[in-house]
Amino acid sequence: MSTPEQAFLSDWAYAIGSFSILIIIPILVKFYIPFFRKLKVTTAYEYLEERFSPVMRAISSLLFVLYHISRVAIVIYLPIIAITSVSNINPILIACVVGGLCILYTFLGGIEGVIWSDVIQGFLLLGSALLICVLGIFYIKGGFGTVVNDVVTNHKFISGNDFNIGNLSKFVPLILAGQIFNSLYQYTGSQDVVQRYQTTATIKDTNKSMYTNGWLALITIPLFFGMGTILYSFYQHTAALPAGFNTSAVVPYFVITQMPAGVAGLVIAGIFAAAQSTIASSLNAISSCVITDFKQRFFNDKFKNSNDVTLARGIIIIAGVLGLAVAIYLLMGNASQIWNLFLSVTGIFGVPIAGIFAVGIFTKRANTVGVLTGLVLSVGLSFWVQSLNISSLLVACVAFISAFVLSYVVSLLFPGGNHDVTGLTVSTINETYVKKN
Repeated sequence: MSTPEQAFLSDWAYAIGSFSILIIIPILVKFYIPFFRKLKVTTAYEYLEERFSPVMRAISSLLFVLYHISRVAIVIYLPIIAITSVSNINPILIACVVGGLCILYTFLGGIEGVIWSDVIQGFLLLGSALLICVLGIFYIKGGFGTVVNDVVTNHKFISGNDFNIGNLSKFVPLILAGQIFNSLYQYTGSQDVVQRYQTTATIKDTNKSMYTNGWLALITIPLFFGMGTILYSFYQHTAALPAGFNTSAVVPYFVITQMPAGVAGLVIAGIFAAAQSTIASSLNAISSCVITDFKQRFFNDKFKNSNDVTLARGIIIIAGVLGLAVAIYLLMGNASQIWNLFLSVTGIFGVPIAGIFAVGIFTKRANTVGVLTGLVLSVGLSFWVQSLNISSLLVACVAFISAFVLSYVVSLLFPGGNHDVTGLTVSTINETYVKKN
């Protein structure tokens, strides 16, 4: 829903960023995935403890939890405005129902259920997007020709202005760079993705799934950005949006008001299914991190008689309720342009962690003092850049670069505290790794 909104309001400049996945996959396959499989970690942040210290593991895991609570809130919010855009139902009531069902689903399931539901619902979502595009073109007078004319006349694809450095919000090189750093976080520092590296039988299977994911991402570019462009043409020529309409709901509004009732129901179900799958993945990963990175690592003796499964389910409920509370806050403020909000959250809470992983894997001299300083300063800089309201992807660039550079420079200035990095860096990956704790 947020991707078509971007194309609806602007053009396809952000589509260039989607190619970032093809750029980082070879890096992941060559460097990152071997680390995670070699260490046989439950969470990605166990690597940061082995490379640096338990403090880095705890801080990074906490930032992950904050990021995914925010993500849960955004994902709950989006399908809610799909319903409230065409009904008078209390949005907070719907949010509680949707959030509660997603929490219950995750509470009863596990990581295997999350993965298989992702696969099924992913195909359902792609099919729904294709159907919206086809019917949207069919409903427009002049069909595809009208859409093309609108694209050319109103510069709705890629224009020279997208390469104007004076407009950083649409500056294509910045969009690509920022999405590269965002994607690096998703695939190296975000536990909900990293946990899946352990679910395949061999590293070859993991790598194959990564390349498959990359090529499937290419399919989503014309589908979801094309959907936004088609809806722009539709509401230019065939119908009009209500005054003061929240554009974050443009896709479900079209579905509910223009498509046949039965078909509309299936598509809306697809939107809710995608939301449910994403929320389940986030809540499962949050639970895994809290149990492994905090309870088992720091408080296992104090809570040695507690049942981890019961505790994990309790964490799922707490995290889900917190995400629901933030979603209600967004509903009360009628937030729009959720795409930029999501990118900003990723840049502030997530991308600095990607910078820390990178400096740990690709350098030998980075140490605990350096990366702790770099992480804190990077998060602070990210907040400041976000407050300037220039570009959400500028936040990602500043976050990654500052985390990497500051961590390394401070490590050089304060070289004490270095410890054995055998098997924990690129230059020592083929050496035997011995777990330190």
